[in-house]
Amino acid sequence: MNIKDIKTLAKLLDESGLSAVEVKEGESTIRLERTIQSNTVIHNPQGYASTAPLLSYPVDDVAAAMAGKKDAPLDFNNLHELKAPIIGVFYSAPTPDSKPFVKKGDKVKKGDIVCIIEAMKVLNEIPADRDGEVVDICAENGQVVEYGQVLFKIH
Repeated sequence: MNIKDIKTLAKLLDESGLSAVEVKEGESTIRLERTIQSNTVIHNPQGYASTAPLLSYPVDDVAAAMAGKKDAPLDFNNLHELKAPIIGVFYSAPTPDSKPFVKKGDKVKKGDIVCIIEAMKVLNEIPADRDGEVVDICAENGQVVEYGQVLFKIH
């Protein structure tokens, strides 16, 4: 993939209103993402349908949450991202027959092992770097992950 192709993808991402686009070409993969602010108006001259979901909460729920009566809706823009410290193969469980270290909704404490990354035939245990709740698992079992790639989102 050359720089012209990447610029074309970036333009498509900008004009379409999408929040991400991923293209695989042979063994190469490129993923472009952007954050859309909730108060941003997206100019969409081609009339593409937006694929981003519109989240809404009942006014009573938001008012109750602000008054401390309910948990506030989860703000996905303010989640902690646990990123891969090395390049390697992501494993969600210690063995293929074992249950995963963590799943969505699990509470973790700083230091709890959340996955393994195999690099150069060495199995590296990856610990949680903070206390919280796992709200998203961003890597697939057996997938090669890059340095700095988001593995988990923790609230």
